[in-house]
Amino acid sequence: MRVVIVTGTSTDVGKTIVTAALASRAARAGSVVVVKPVQTGIGDGSAGDVDVVTSLTGCPVEEWVRLDEPLAPDTAARRQGVVIPVVAEHAARVVALARSGDHDTLLVEGAGGLLVRLDADGGTLLDLARLVTDGLPDGAVEVVVVTSAGLGTLNHTELTVDTLRARGLEPAGLVIGSWPVDPGLAETCNLHDLPRVTGLPLLGVVPAGAGSLSRAAFAAQADRCMTTRMSGDSRA
Repeated sequence: MRVVIVTGTSTDVGKTIVTAALASRAARAGSVVVVKPVQTGIGDGSAGDVDVVTSLTGCPVEEWVRLDEPLAPDTAARRQGVVIPVVAEHAARVVALARSGDHDTLLVEGAGGLLVRLDADGGTLLDLARLVTDGLPDGAVEVVVVTSAGLGTLNHTELTVDTLRARGLEPAGLVIGSWPVDPGLAETCNLHDLPRVTGLPLLGVVPAGAGSLSRAAFAAQADRCMTTRMSGDSRA
């Protein structure tokens, strides 16, 4: 099994739709499961990220922690008065699921950005990615960075990529999570500058509104917008 960890440069950059696109493509070549270790902001009864992925792809999903308020997980848990698992426990579950051999691809979607605290001990998705990588064979884990298209994205993306590299994790590449219908000068320049300043391939550009498509239309869109080959992706 390969494990793909999807992180973002911030919240609301399109991680869930990118996760769904990656799942849709991977499902053409084998079985897929999508994991969301921590979901916040569902106290009003709104659909969680795994619900969106299920709707768009039909792939099986697992959500391990749900918290009511739309805040960082450690803050949401503290305000809700609940104890949530430490990141090491999430990592152990990911490794066990990967080693079970039940699926060919396991996608793990983070919450917010790379350094958002997922537990009360300061554990982050960066920590989870490092632990999962250490627990599986070399080359089994890939990290995909989802970024925005507009002003500020170069700085946010470089910071995220540099932080991953500082922990010995070389990202597989970048995906622009929501490409506007009418891109301006900044977006057009960033399309070329993001790979240049990070040294990473641009794996895909997801059009804005892709999450509102039917499952069949989304699958076709995923094939078109994810343009660069990732290891294990026979469709790229």
